[in-house]
Amino acid sequence: MPDTSERIKNFTESVIRRMTRVANAHGAINLSQGFPDFDPPPEITRALADISVKGPHQYAVTWGAPNFRRALARKQSRFMGMEIDPETQIVVTCGSTEAMMAAMMTACNPGDRVIVFSPFYENYTADAILSGAEPIYVALDPPDFNFDREELIRAFKQKPKALILCNPSNPSGKVFTRDELELIAELAIKYDTFVITDEVYEHIIYEPYKHVYIASLPGMSDRTISCSSLSKTYSITGWRLGYIIAHPSIINGARKVHDFLTVGAAAPLQEAAVTGLNFPDEYYEDLKRKYTGMRDIFLKGLDEAGLKYTLPQGAYYVMADISDFNRKSDVEFCEWMIREIGVAAVPGSSFFRENTNHLIRFHFAKKPETLKKAVERLALLRDKK
Repeated sequence: MPDTSERIKNFTESVIRRMTRVANAHGAINLSQGFPDFDPPPEITRALADISVKGPHQYAVTWGAPNFRRALARKQSRFMGMEIDPETQIVVTCGSTEAMMAAMMTACNPGDRVIVFSPFYENYTADAILSGAEPIYVALDPPDFNFDREELIRAFKQKPKALILCNPSNPSGKVFTRDELELIAELAIKYDTFVITDEVYEHIIYEPYKHVYIASLPGMSDRTISCSSLSKTYSITGWRLGYIIAHPSIINGARKVHDFLTVGAAAPLQEAAVTGLNFPDEYYEDLKRKYTGMRDIFLKGLDEAGLKYTLPQGAYYVMADISDFNRKSDVEFCEWMIREIGVAAVPGSSFFRENTNHLIRFHFAKKPETLKKAVERLALLRDKK
């Protein structure tokens, strides 16, 4: 039998998805993989029920159904503060996972360097390897997850082809400030670098923090490849509807990559999701209030369990410190917690380039009753230190 490719030997399976399987095997409350246990907005599911009968059931236009792209362009133009042409600046993908992979393959040649902030969502390293790029890691130092300006400048001096920016950040919950984004933009322009954004949590922001789209900053619209999805905003992670927004010359390339990766996203789901894209601004304000309530319930539980953590500024994750527990590693701790406490988290080491073993990641996109049950179980940790 011939050997398989070298590239697949340089990364592992998803630790997040593995923790879900372990949680399922032990009947634990799954606060590892980030998906809600509540339903999408009923307007969207009613639209899907209707469309399941009347269609469409065949391929949409490869880079996205026209009405979906028009609705997305209206919505994102409003929030991003820049005019987006649905005909030339959008490609609809099978989730933000494909959007990020298509963006990387569009921007990078084998051997190019790509800046990645650490901790990072685990897909980014795999995306770099699969596209033949070499990551340059810049630390977001816990507990505040800020970066060192000089370290970032040194990274840019290596002339990277792109920088990956997850904002709000998974796993840290960091929301990058305007000053931080302006520095990134200044360096990206100076060193002629793309910025590839992952903004799937763009509408899950906690007061007083604000989300700034780096594409909207001066000089950045032509070099930003904005990736996002509908998964988190409308609680439809299984629908796999993502997108790329960029300059037409970039989109022309991304559409070719997308075409040969997946052909196109599901036509019936695009049709149903138009309903959500047409929601008024009040929906997004209510979403923020809803997630603020979930965050408050869960953080109160962590306080009562005696777990230290970094306050999330955005997204729906919290990094908790397990230094007080006598465990060999964060992986061993998470497996023990699933078995003995009945709650699943993700070992923080899976997100860091650095040797970091004292943090774990929980997510709190759950019904209040689920979160209350989880914090009751986590309270048992008080006696385990």
